[in-house]
Parts: sequence; structure tokens; C-alpha cells
Amino acid sequence: MALVIAGERSGVGKTTIALALLASLAERNFQVQSFKVGPDYIDPMFHGRVSGRPCRNLDPVLTSEAYVQHCFVQQTQTVDYALIEGVMGLFDGATGGDDWASTAHVARLLNLPVLLVLDCSRLARSVAAIAHGYQSFDSRLKIAGWVLNRVGSDRHLELLKTALAPSPLPILGVLRRQDGITIPDRHLGLVPTDELPNLKGLFNHLAKIGDTCFDWVHLLPLLRTENLISPELLTSPPMGRSGAERESAANLTSSRSTSIPRVAFSKTPLRIAVAQDPAFNFYYVDNLELLRQLGAELIPWSPLADPALPERVQGLYFGGGFPEQFGQILAENASGRHAVKTAICSGMPTYAECGGLMYLCEYLVDLQGRSFPMVGTLPTTTVMAPRLTLSYRQAIAVQDSPLIPAGTRVWGHEFHRSRLTTEPEVALFQTWKFDAAPVEQGVPEGWQRYQLHASYVHLHWGDRPEIPQRFLQYCAAWRR
Repeated sequence: MALVIAGERSGVGKTTIALALLASLAERNFQVQSFKVGPDYIDPMFHGRVSGRPCRNLDPVLTSEAYVQHCFVQQTQTVDYALIEGVMGLFDGATGGDDWASTAHVARLLNLPVLLVLDCSRLARSVAAIAHGYQSFDSRLKIAGWVLNRVGSDRHLELLKTALAPSPLPILGVLRRQDGITIPDRHLGLVPTDELPNLKGLFNHLAKIGDTCFDWVHLLPLLRTENLISPELLTSPPMGRSGAERESAANLTSSRSTSIPRVAFSKTPLRIAVAQDPAFNFYYVDNLELLRQLGAELIPWSPLADPALPERVQGLYFGGGFPEQFGQILAENASGRHAVKTAICSGMPTYAECGGLMYLCEYLVDLQGRSFPMVGTLPTTTVMAPRLTLSYRQAIAVQDSPLIPAGTRVWGHEFHRSRLTTEPEVALFQTWKFDAAPVEQGVPEGWQRYQLHASYVHLHWGDRPEIPQRFLQYCAAWRR
């Protein structure tokens, strides 16, 4: 079966452990599929670069329980091994009141064992109490064993092993404090892979740690993808909530057709320009794949470097990223900014998430207080702020957009450290906490003008293929 890498809390080294395992497996030429619990974009970038396969997000808030199961089964059919990196602590859910959307929740949905990472840097005998608590807290979970991270010395390791000796579970990995790998980070997490100059050296180091620090005799059988969830899920991909409020787990699974209908347009595929460079690289693989399955041709281009849009495009897609890190370069590409503004003002359907929204404003004020001109389609300025906005959101569209009709409810995720100086007179969305009943006025958010849908709310389209389908229908109409 596959294995879930979980932590007893945030910051214990889950990502390092997951990457070391992936690097070691990839070095042996195994086919391994990785997954990340939650809405994270950057950890999956590292997974994908190490394994050579796109990492998938498993998030029952952004999609549904049924979609998490279907995605996992679908992506593990042709690989040797599978690994899931968890989020936060094992039982930390989306609200804090329960473990909905936690690593434990996903492990139960997939019926997979958990490898628990313990940060031992300030522990000795107390590690046994922590291990016992996690082992007994939820009898529905199967803890496969422990990884002892940040072990200081041979004597420290001896104390930890003695403390854990009464546990029936094995120690499957030991990483020394000096083995630690530091991946540079910034205000929204790790620095993305596109900005790191020596990835090969990093991955070689990770592979060495993976080869020498784990009990592979016991780990490899746990990582195998045999005897997983019933492949019957492949014949009934889920539609999730279909716009209804979040309900209990028993009511979240419904089905849709196994084939996604292509948008009816001419023999020539619709060409969608997708902003892809170090400033814009936050994309869910499922979103891009759905556009292709629906018949679109995705054309990557760089707002940092390209002086014009790709030829003969009928739609624009701006993902999130770090435009604030590249404000001067984006501003200096005046011809590229002008091309984008001209296309949007002509009515070309455009989808912009978070960093994409920031790029389409009149100005961007970066972390050093410097102001740079941006595209100028939205009559507002983005200002970087000290406060981090991090939360799931449910949003109801107030007006029609090229992606969502008015009245439609979606579940998304906000993750940004910026604000807008001016809000629209009529917002695109009213938003609430994802599990709240929207009975009172929500928080207005997002812009809709021309045929532009711009919002801080990141959307995963996995179980909502009607969203990209509507977008391509608008693109086809604009082409005509």
C-alpha cells in the first residue's frame, strides 16, 4: 500500500522526510506518485521535480471526499510506489474544532498507514508519551512507525530508543541534526524550485539521506501501490458538492459521467495563454489537465520576459505566485503589460488568481515600499502588508463571470500577504469561512469587468469541470 508522511505538529520536517524518500526512490528508477494534503502549491513543486511526476493535491475542502479517493486511485494505477505528505499536525483540521481536511482525515479516507515524524530536538524520554498519545488518540488510524528527526548524538538516540522500546511500533527512520537540509523560505513559505540555482545538488543530498537514514526493508512494502482502494472509483468520478453547502461525509459523494464533454467549437483548438515563469507558478495540475481534456491548447508565456502575448490566443490564465518579488522586472516589460491590457479590454476572457490579480492592478507596492506600474486593468493598487491572510473560504458569486454564474457557491482558499487600496463597487463574490452558514452579509471580494474574473480566492476545479467548461465556452464565443 501507499504511505502517509505525517507530523506531530507543523515544522517537524515532513517535507524534508518526504523529499528524501522520493529522491531515494527516484534515484533507483522507481515510478513513484506523490501527493500533498491541503491547498499547498510550493511543496508539490519540489515533489514533482524530485519524482519526475506531477504531485497532486488531496483536499476535501477544495474538492470533496469522493474526489480525493478518486484522484488517488486514478493516479496510482501505473506506478510502483505512492507517498502522501501531510499538512500541519496529524489531527489539525481546517477549523480546529475537528479533523476535517486534516492528514488523519485523508489517511482514513484512503485507508492508508501513517509514518509519524517526531521532532526530537528537545526531547528524550518524553518522546514515549507523545508517541503513545498519537498511537491511541484515534483507533481508526494505523500508525506504521516512527521517524526520529533532529537527533543530536548517539547518546541522544540511545535515550530515544530506550523510551520507545515498549511501543509495538518500529522506528523506521533516524535523521541527525547535522543531516538537516535548509531550503530557503520567504513570507509565503519555501522559495519555489524555479528560483533555486542548485536543485540537482539539493536532490543528490536528499537522496543520500534517503538511502542511509531509513529502514527500507520495512518501508518499501508499505509504499507499494498494491491492494489500494477499490478501482471501482475510477468508473464513477465524483462531482462533490455540486454547489450545495458542505454536508456530512455521507452526503458528499455523488457521481458524474466518466467522460468530460469537450466544448463545442471549430476544428481548431482554443488556445489559452497561461502565465508561467518565476512570478506566476501556482497552478493545480488538475486545473490545467481539465482544460486540455476539454479541448484547449495551453500556451505558456512569461509576463517577466515576453514582450507580447502568444499568437492567436482566445483566453488568458494567470495563476498565483510572487509578483511582489519581481515588481521591477514586470514593470520594465511595458510592451507585455500593454499587450495584456489590450487583450482584456477587448473582451478576451481572462482568469486571474491572487498573484494574477495583483499583476492586473494599476500599481504594486512591494515589501520594500517601492511602487511599480502593472497592467492597469483593475483601478486599484496592491500593497504588501505585514498581516498574512490564510484561510479556506466559501464564496457565492454576486454577478456572472466567465467562470461562474451569479448565485453559484464555490469553496476556495486564500493565501496572501497583500491588500487592495480600492475595492469594486460591486464585488465578484461574497465570502464566508468555509464551514459557516452564509446567513449574514459576507465579505465582498474579487473583480469582474470586461470578461475578467480576478480574485484572491484560489479554486481547484477537480470535481467542478463545469467551471473550466464555461470558461472555454466564453473563449469560443470571443473567438467567433
